[in-house]
Amino acid sequence: MKKRIAILGSTGSIGTQALEVIAANPEVFSVSVLTAGENADLLIEQAVKFLPDEVVICSENKFDQVKSALAGFPVKVYKGAEALVSVVESDEVDIVLTAMVGYAGLLPTIHAIKAGKTIALANKETLVVAGELITALAKQYQVNIYPVDSEHAAIFQCLTGEENNPIEKIILTASGGPFRGRDKAFLASVTKAQALKHPNWSMGAKITIDSATLMNKGLEVIEAKWLFDLKASQIEVIVHPQSIIHSLVQFEDGSMKAQMGLPDMKLPIQYALYYPLRLKSDFPRFNFVDYPSLTFEKPDLETFRNLAIAYEVLEKGGNAACIVNAANEIAVDAFLHDKIGFLDISDVIVESLAKIAYVENPSYTDYVQTNEATRRFASEMIQVKV
Repeated sequence: MKKRIAILGSTGSIGTQALEVIAANPEVFSVSVLTAGENADLLIEQAVKFLPDEVVICSENKFDQVKSALAGFPVKVYKGAEALVSVVESDEVDIVLTAMVGYAGLLPTIHAIKAGKTIALANKETLVVAGELITALAKQYQVNIYPVDSEHAAIFQCLTGEENNPIEKIILTASGGPFRGRDKAFLASVTKAQALKHPNWSMGAKITIDSATLMNKGLEVIEAKWLFDLKASQIEVIVHPQSIIHSLVQFEDGSMKAQMGLPDMKLPIQYALYYPLRLKSDFPRFNFVDYPSLTFEKPDLETFRNLAIAYEVLEKGGNAACIVNAANEIAVDAFLHDKIGFLDISDVIVESLAKIAYVENPSYTDYVQTNEATRRFASEMIQVKV
């Protein structure tokens, strides 16, 4: 039987690549649900091509456009956040690919888990914000969460068949972003255009900026803790500019396993959607001759403070990571709109951590309140800077 996929965030980088994977394998995948935030034009184009049962446009002022364009097709059209959490519960869905960016992915993921759907997780913020809650729900409802981030997908692949072998540590690799080796004096004047030029990966604007500040790697450290049940001391980050080794696992006997390949998100997407089997693909192949030198170096935690902040909140626990995520989302958006400088992103995060109330054992309501309070505070702080 075909695996029926719901893609939350189908018009983004992960969503569009997932649809390429599905289109290349129509005998094993079908599309049941497509959702988008603002990009009505691309959502319409995707719906016409894949004919899902349902589509959701979160931006309610785009609903009439989508509804009218799809009037002649057997596709139900819905709008808004409530519809987003409802469609993941459909009996016509087997796997929910959470490809939305940011905190917005949390509630739909919770509903999908409670509906017993397998989760292909590309929305790292879900585990960053509420990792303890999400992992508890997944255990309660006996739901599998398969990672789509290239680094976590690499760890997941390295652990297959190693269930009885304890992990000594994992090593997440980072490209270092476009500013690897630069100092604070240089970073003080970098532009949005410079920060959006990632050396190896093609990603959306928010994730690309997070990669440049190393916050993306920090969020991945927190995500790894929950995915693989690790302590902060078991998670190491190493800068690997070529992005060929996607991450590694070291076991208690000292041996290491790595997953390698050219930078291409379609491979981890396909692996998560078809696990435990591997599908044949025509993805470009890695050739050692083309990469005679693979290099590694320590990350600069003093210049790129966000990675250090992530480790700090991972140790602290509670709602601290939720504060960091919310402040970062507001700060990155402000940077992308030329309201603050590159180094100000970290300042907004640090100040938010100092001002927002810490909750040691947060409930879902606490996460919601923390997110809202942090966003208000960070926005006000940015207004003062402007």
